[in-house]
Amino acid sequence: MLNQSLIALVNSVLGTGKSTSRGNYAYHCPFCNHHKPKLEVNFTENKKGENPWHCWACDRKGKKVTQVLKSFPLSPELIADLRSLTKGGFIEKQLVVEQKVELPKEFKSLLNITQTNITGRHALSYVKSRNITEEDIIKYNIGYCETGKYAKMIIIPSYNKNGVLNYFTGRSFLKDSKQKYQNPEVSRDIIPFELFINWEIPFILCEGPFDAIAIKRNTIPLLGKNIQSNLMKQIVKSSVEKIYIALDRDAQKQALPICEKLMKEGKEVYLVDLNDKDPSEMGFNNFTKLIQDTYPLTFSSLLEKKLQL
Repeated sequence: MLNQSLIALVNSVLGTGKSTSRGNYAYHCPFCNHHKPKLEVNFTENKKGENPWHCWACDRKGKKVTQVLKSFPLSPELIADLRSLTKGGFIEKQLVVEQKVELPKEFKSLLNITQTNITGRHALSYVKSRNITEEDIIKYNIGYCETGKYAKMIIIPSYNKNGVLNYFTGRSFLKDSKQKYQNPEVSRDIIPFELFINWEIPFILCEGPFDAIAIKRNTIPLLGKNIQSNLMKQIVKSSVEKIYIALDRDAQKQALPICEKLMKEGKEVYLVDLNDKDPSEMGFNNFTKLIQDTYPLTFSSLLEKKLQL
């Protein structure tokens, strides 16, 4: 027998579900944010008092509907109702504190470097060699450190959509440095450069922040070769139709699954062949011409590339 009261409660949180079959209702999945209602919940309790659920898009599944709802900020009244309607009880959501990121206390801007500032001049010379302009320095608030944990490193901050610092990258500007990169000890499961992204027009995914800055237009650095879960969720639920993947050739093994996932979500995906160069080496004009000459992937061409690995 269907638990109509539980259906009404779940509908109030997830939105009105669509009745499918055998006591199942379909909802938009809060875990993968698929644009179609792929999460099915069974409201006919089994002998153990469970309501199994399963998302056919991201394959998340469980035996208690409370496992889905605990990811939402429910009112005390809803929590009390949920406890009374489910035999499995309710595990209240733990308070999630947004990670706090701060720039190094030794951080200095790369603007207005004086002739007597030898370290600053070396740092500025390095970023210019990476095709970074003064306008880029202002836009991205690029700086450097002379001393401390990030000594002799360029610091490139990342800000979320509200302009709050959510990460930064440290890159040594010394040629003989044994440690090229130094990053903060916080989660990288963020959306880098989110402040500058327009989710309604085509954008480009690249590896590092220097590449993103060189590309200039609507570009997100992955901060590596793999895509983070929060970024993937945002891309999937966005209205953007065309996405360009511009990873180094040695990252093709990681790039192809990203392409396949996005293509299955209905996105038009372009895999850019960088010809063993990165975008910051090519410069804006050469890279722009390259993506203009790139054609969208098909599933057959994707399979061919997989076989070539």
